Amino acid sequence: MSTSPSLIAEWPLSPSATLGSAVRTKGIERELRARLPWAVRKYVKAETGRIALRMGEDDAEEFDAASDKIAKTLETIEVLPVLPREAEDVLTISSRERHKWLKDGRLQSIGTRTVKMRGRSKAVTFHVFDPRHIEDVLHRDLATVWRDEDAQEVAENRRRGAGKAALTRAGTGNAAIARKVRKGSASQPKLEGWDAFEEMGLLR
Repeated sequence: MSTSPSLIAEWPLSPSATLGSAVRTKGIERELRARLPWAVRKYVKAETGRIALRMGEDDAEEFDAASDKIAKTLETIEVLPVLPREAEDVLTISSRERHKWLKDGRLQSIGTRTVKMRGRSKAVTFHVFDPRHIEDVLHRDLATVWRDEDAQEVAENRRRGAGKAALTRAGTGNAAIARKVRKGSASQPKLEGWDAFEEMGLLR
């Protein structure tokens, strides 16, 4: 194939598709390339606000086929599931937060995807998300709300833990005092009658 990019096609890439994320934009580029023949993939680029296909004039047939495929794919690109790293980038959250909020249902999965990653012997399965759900979480700033809720929960758990520890220490102290009292009581003989009082010297 010729390297002279005399054949050029461009398509707009809306913010509702990228969600304002460079990671998401790169993911869209990978998705488009994955649907094209291997020899054509490198000519597709996701740029700011657009997808571009640039090929040499000698590759007109491949260019037309690729253009049709890209245009068709882009018709539904706004509903392309959001991958974990994309969700983290869009929402500015950590991997730990994503796992926690996914587990407790605040982040809602729409299913899983399994891929064989280069350099790994086993396939990897991960949850994916509805882009509209991620967009809603972003616009309502729910990540900040959830983060504050988690901080309050941690603080409350610490308070409860400190309270239980204090009760345990108090209970241990009281138990020791009670043991000493019982031990002291047991060391005193049981007195019966005036003779016993006199023997103990209590009547002197």
